[in-house]
Amino acid sequence: MVQSINMAGIRTAWTLLTQPSLLRPDIVVSDIRALSWDKLRSRGIRFLVFDKDNCLTAPYASQIHPPYTSAWTSCLKEFPDRVLIVSNSAGTNDDPDFQAARAVEKALGARVLRHIEKKPRCGREILQALQASPEEVAVVGDRLATDVVLANMHGMTSVWVQNIVSRRGDNLVAAALRDAEHAAYRMATRLGL
Repeated sequence: MVQSINMAGIRTAWTLLTQPSLLRPDIVVSDIRALSWDKLRSRGIRFLVFDKDNCLTAPYASQIHPPYTSAWTSCLKEFPDRVLIVSNSAGTNDDPDFQAARAVEKALGARVLRHIEKKPRCGREILQALQASPEEVAVVGDRLATDVVLANMHGMTSVWVQNIVSRRGDNLVAAALRDAEHAAYRMATRLGL
């Protein structure tokens, strides 16, 4: 599958120039194995939204990254029917007849959002699909400018996963932007921002 240009991301870039704090995650973890379901619940989180590519799976793959199997199984048990996968590939207009979305749902055992707006602009679609209020939702993903900004723009808890699954097969533009995000985060952290 090939991703089209993320116009929602481009439109949001202008917002980030005036509101860079939207890039700051509420929670930072190495990968999904470091998530504490109890800590999330203590924050009032009832629903989890996960990015797919490089957070749960290798880029454009449907199967869970094998080292994450236990954590993913635990997540589905701890949050039954309250996990949603939101991807800028599977479930979008780039996914003909939502074939990739169905394959991911079958492989991962969680619903994939069918959405028109790509991240970070699909917050309303997420809240409507979950029938949840923003403070009940945590968004987990590897990208600051899409996943974290999505959560922060819509009043949800943002969880940034720092370690990606694989660079192999990744979208080159997304990979370059992710590298820039990591560098900016390291610099902001060093400066105490």
